[in-house]
Amino acid sequence: MDPVAWPDVARVPRSSPPRTAVARFLVGRALSRLPLRVRWPDGSLTGGEGPVLVLRDPRAFHRRIARDGLIGFGESYMAREWDADDLVAVLTVLAANVASLVPPSLQRLRAVWEHRRPAVERNTRSGARDNIHRHYDLSNDLFALFLDETMTYSSAVFRGLPARWDLLASAQHRKIDRLLDLAGVGDGTRLLEIGTGWGELAVRAAARGARVLTVTLSAEQRDLAVAKVAAAGYADRVAVELRDYRDVRGRYDAVVSAEMIEAVGTEFWPDYFAALERLLAPGGRIALQSITMPHDRMMATRNQQSWIGKYVFPGGVIPSAEAIGRLGAGQGLRIVETSGYGAHYAETLRLWRERFDASSEAVAALGFDVTFRRMWRFYLAYSEAGFRSGYLDVRQLALAREPGAAAGAAPERPAGAPARGTGSADRADRGGEVR
Repeated sequence: MDPVAWPDVARVPRSSPPRTAVARFLVGRALSRLPLRVRWPDGSLTGGEGPVLVLRDPRAFHRRIARDGLIGFGESYMAREWDADDLVAVLTVLAANVASLVPPSLQRLRAVWEHRRPAVERNTRSGARDNIHRHYDLSNDLFALFLDETMTYSSAVFRGLPARWDLLASAQHRKIDRLLDLAGVGDGTRLLEIGTGWGELAVRAAARGARVLTVTLSAEQRDLAVAKVAAAGYADRVAVELRDYRDVRGRYDAVVSAEMIEAVGTEFWPDYFAALERLLAPGGRIALQSITMPHDRMMATRNQQSWIGKYVFPGGVIPSAEAIGRLGAGQGLRIVETSGYGAHYAETLRLWRERFDASSEAVAALGFDVTFRRMWRFYLAYSEAGFRSGYLDVRQLALAREPGAAAGAAPERPAGAPARGTGSADRADRGGEVR
């Protein structure tokens, strides 16, 4: 392992004996109460039922958790100090019980190993560029190895579950079409897309006759999106620009943003919704797709650095559906339609994970070492487990101005003000067919 590339994985952190003893107690207590089994280095197996966590180096495992909590847990996996016969199953059990892993009487000790989000990862204009660069500019070739031919990096919507790889591209188109329908995109629509991805949504909108401005902070994504738009024959209808959403000007009949709000950061969520309101033409609609988490967990963790924040999505924070409603209301926007389909994201991630695992040699040929590959496998499994456990959901939401609200004249309300209703009934669909 390269200690320069992976300094916090290559070495086991120091931890005092008392602190390590507390971590060992908490881990032992949690494992004894969960439907998990543990296989120890001597081959013995403890626990009554459930998937098997294979513990190869208990000493290093406990020291990492003592020092860095769940970040240390992920780093311990990257360092091969533990493994699992079924990684997703183990992580699903943990995700389903994450709020109770530490007993209430010891919750005050969480501050010992939790880390604040680094100030350098704040999503200022320069910070946001750096954060996006660290993930999305890794390599278009890397993403092409596990995404389908549409190069769509957000949850698909399948006709039925379980999902199949050969249906993923059509399921991604179904997701895109649902978003475009929510925003009312058709012939002549002036559409703004915040977060280009690799251009599939822009192309599909242009095929409907829309004129599209799509903005991204990823140079790699922009280059591929420009080529895709040109190949589809829509260069006269689609402009792909390297631009921060805060710097976009004009008015648009529709604004669409698929799984970009998670990269905004809580500090800048009010700016994001202010931009949505400012850019929306009278009578227009906004369609968002967002991963969501329970509001109480979001509030408890929003200022903490997580493993996924440290290694995969720096600066990212997953909002709650409640937070989205309140932030929208703070700008005079109301949710008029919403649906959720977390089970579909679990299946999307499973397909990506299986494809990534099957492409291990090709990933290595691109220059990504074994620690990176192990990190990426953990990221995909970790995310899949979040949706399988119900800890995470993914939602599509349509927003419009409150009746009588003038464009550009949002009321002065705090971002935490209660939303004033969600219009149509919330249609949560966690499995089966979504029409």
